[in-house]
This record gives sequence, structure tokens and C-alpha cells, in this order.
Amino acid sequence: MDVHTANPDRLIFEATVQPHRSLDRKGVLMAAAVMVAGSLVVTSMMAMIGAWVVIGFNGADIALALFLLWLNVRAARARELLVLTESKFIITSTDMNGRTRNISLPPYWLNVVLEERAGTVPKLLLSARGISQEVARQLGEEQKRDLAAALTRALHKWRNPVFHNPQLQD
Repeated sequence: MDVHTANPDRLIFEATVQPHRSLDRKGVLMAAAVMVAGSLVVTSMMAMIGAWVVIGFNGADIALALFLLWLNVRAARARELLVLTESKFIITSTDMNGRTRNISLPPYWLNVVLEERAGTVPKLLLSARGISQEVARQLGEEQKRDLAAALTRALHKWRNPVFHNPQLQD
């Protein structure tokens, strides 16, 4: 009996890759509230001294800042789930709009490639039988290297199982 067909859905490795955000939901709301409050103070002062033109620009500034903050929060929804089971390697990518895409690669042929590029963060590629998929685009260099090492270890452990046979022990 082949060790890799004993339980085809047994989980061997799982990693979730998501962008780092320093503010949680409460922090984002607090930052937005501070920006709006500061804008109201400046706008009120400009209205009191008669500089009406500044009010429009200040409103445009705060609207742009809140829009960019909203885009940042929305982009944080993107994530990737990397799952290695006994029979397959699945990459589940969810974009910032919530659309999900699944790619299944055969783990027997899977290679983890860290493609070095001068002056930039390396690409982390997973390739198997002519299919190549870049993963973990939003991670930094050190995190990509850690993920590549963890994937390589998991694949090595999966490909080289340790059997316990009491008959062979002394």
C-alpha cells in the first residue's frame, strides 16, 4: 500500500498569507475620526478669518485621505491559503473584492523556487509540470524566505516519510 494514498485528505501543511496592517478596525475608525476632527478645526478657523477658498481645498484633502484609507482597508481583504494534503497542493486566492480562485498542483512534481531579482524582493514561485504560480506577493523578503523554507521542509517530509517498523529494530 502506498503511503500517499492511505488518507488523501490528510492535512500536511497549511499557511495563510495576508497583508500586514498595523491598524485594526477600531484603529482605522479612530484615525478617520482624528482626521475629520482636525479638518473641522482648520476649516472652522479658516471660515472665521474669511479664507473661504481654503475650506474647499481642505474638504478635498480630507475626502481624498478618507478614500485612500478606505482603499487600504479594502486591500487588506486579499489573502492566499496554501494547503498541502496527501494528494494535492491547493492555492486559494481571494482578492480584495472577495472573488476566490483555486489552483490545484500535483505535489509529486511541485518545486518551490525563490527567484532572485537584483534590488527588489524575490518572487516566490510554485511550479509543477509546466504550471507556475507566484504566491505571497504582498510579503517582504524575509517572510518570503521563511515561507519558501517551510514549504520546502513540508514537501521534503511528505516525499520522504519515516516508517516505523518494529521488526527492523534491534
